[in-house]
Amino acid sequence: MKFYVQLFLILMFSLPFVLFSQETEKPLVVMGDSLKGKVLNGETVREVIGNVKITQGKIEITCNKAIQYLERNTIELIGNVIVTEDTLIVKTPHGFYFENENKTFSDTSIFLTNGKMSLTAKHGMYLVKLKEAYFADSVRLKDSTTVLRADSLIYYEKFNKAVAIGNVEVEDTSTIIYADSLIHWRKINNTFAYGNIELYDKQNKITLKGEALQDYKNKKYTKVLGRPVLMKIDSTQDGQTDTLFIESDLLEAFNDTTGKLSANDSVLIFRGNFSSVNNNTVYFREKDKILIFKTENEDAQPVLWYEQTQVTGDSIVIYLENNQIKLIDIFGNALIVSLNEGYDYRYNQIAGDTLNLVFEKGDLVRTDVTGSVLSIYYLFEEEEPNGLLKSSAQKAKIFFEDNKVTNVKLYGSPASEYHPEALIKGKEREFVLPSFIIYENKPDKNKFLHRFNKMRKNGKYIEIKK
Repeated sequence: MKFYVQLFLILMFSLPFVLFSQETEKPLVVMGDSLKGKVLNGETVREVIGNVKITQGKIEITCNKAIQYLERNTIELIGNVIVTEDTLIVKTPHGFYFENENKTFSDTSIFLTNGKMSLTAKHGMYLVKLKEAYFADSVRLKDSTTVLRADSLIYYEKFNKAVAIGNVEVEDTSTIIYADSLIHWRKINNTFAYGNIELYDKQNKITLKGEALQDYKNKKYTKVLGRPVLMKIDSTQDGQTDTLFIESDLLEAFNDTTGKLSANDSVLIFRGNFSSVNNNTVYFREKDKILIFKTENEDAQPVLWYEQTQVTGDSIVIYLENNQIKLIDIFGNALIVSLNEGYDYRYNQIAGDTLNLVFEKGDLVRTDVTGSVLSIYYLFEEEEPNGLLKSSAQKAKIFFEDNKVTNVKLYGSPASEYHPEALIKGKEREFVLPSFIIYENKPDKNKFLHRFNKMRKNGKYIEIKK
């Protein structure tokens, strides 16, 4: 899963949108079909008309007409304006150069390219001394693999810093990201995005929402903040569609040899008939393995639900195969609690040091328990309640069919105690293991879906039909 953001990044060219910039010591040469002087609105001007060509050092400008305002040291370029400096080419129908302010400006559409990238906008300005470029209104920046769109774009050449503001969209071959604003430091290759973050991983069918994104490309590390939520759509081997949701206070992605995605603090997970509440989840993308655990300074154990079954333990490892759960290992103070359908408080319970849940085609078929095994199982005869069995052993195997217990085998000093129905009916709350607890904070799928009611497409929000 390529979750971390390949945010490209911006402006791998040496701006400026430049007219007469760094080479003021060079002579300015102006040529054209005709030259005339006149007074325009009380100001002396010179007009060069037809096949205008202006050169200064390496800079060359061609246009249909040029007007030089002598008193304010301003040149206006009109009609098919083309500016070239080495590989840099700028095209605009109308532009200005303000010599006193060391500023160039175009109030009409701009096209800029250096052969490796291209930029278009409806307005543009470059401050020569400050080495700052401003582009506004329908800005589009494209290189060989990436397209950036924004309402405005500012590039600070001295600081190798680019800022995109308003309806920002960055798209490459595998990823699209939307944000309210984006900052990129070109030299250190760090990118921060802010406000209404939406990320789409096309290849892995991942959608991510959050409020802030930080990408440290050289460190191969990305994090998303602002209660981010991730949605990943998978297809199982039998052709069914399954959707994974992960929500937390912080999501981190590591594109190193571990290839892991980490969710931290108040983590909620939902996928099909599986869900979890915990504080630490790590998803190893290459190994298809999910690790859920508590740290040493935490009191609360992670909780996992599978259909009517609740699982707790100090750490839980989930192994996937073909996008289905294959095995779940629970380590440390492990407990499984399963409610018998149709009864309010008849919970089958089994505790031990280690539990292993084995699945076939997504269905639980066996549970292996090791170390200090304690269990309570309610018995039924012809679907009628028939008391319960309390047991202890060193090892146990529980077999399931259609998610119901079909057989229990105990190993290592097994001991069992039968309690008849007449003695337990109405007293079910008294028959619980020491570590028994029922958690009521199971994640709700509808709350995840609510975060995805509206999605952006081509820069606009659209309603999503569930």
